[in-house]
Parts: sequence; C-alpha cells; structure tokens
Amino acid sequence: MTLTSKQRAYLKSLAADLDPVFQIGKATVTPEITDAIAETFNTHELIKVTVLKNCTEEVSNVAIMISERTRSELVQVIGRKFVLYKPFKDNPKIILPKNKKA
Repeated sequence: MTLTSKQRAYLKSLAADLDPVFQIGKATVTPEITDAIAETFNTHELIKVTVLKNCTEEVSNVAIMISERTRSELVQVIGRKFVLYKPFKDNPKIILPKNKKA
C-alpha cells in the first residue's frame, strides 16, 4: 500500500497531537524494539517514535528499517521523530481520504 500525498497530509495532521510511544537510543533497532512496535500496532494505527541523540544511525534509516520490519507505512520523518501508520485489518479506525480518479 502506498499513500497518496493527500492521505499522507491527513495522517500528518492526525499525528501532530500524538506523543511519542517509543524512544530509540544507543542500541538502535533491536529485535525487541521492532517486536514492541509491531505489538503496538495491535492497539494503535498511527504511532510516533523518537530517535535519541545517542543513536548512531540516521533517523531516516531507522524509520525505514522499522517500517519495513513492521510492515507499516512511513508517514513522515521530522527532526528526530518519525510517524508510522498501519491500518487495522478488521474495522480500521482511521478512514483515509479516497483517491480521485480522473
């Protein structure tokens, strides 16, 4: 699933008020962090993650790695934070704007 710019903008507006639910530090992306984030997608469709200054990886690399491992969409990377989206399989809570076909 690829998000359109309109859908991405909508998710960014929803994420603006979110508090980060995870912090990634010196250990960078461990299997435990990946599993914990994947587990969070059972109760949340949209999450924000902070990458601490002591993390040696680039924030964008960490974001891409986690989105691939959790099979979620990377919505945005802003500063040392990033937002991930993964809709619930049954009964999604966030309804994305539809694509307009020409």
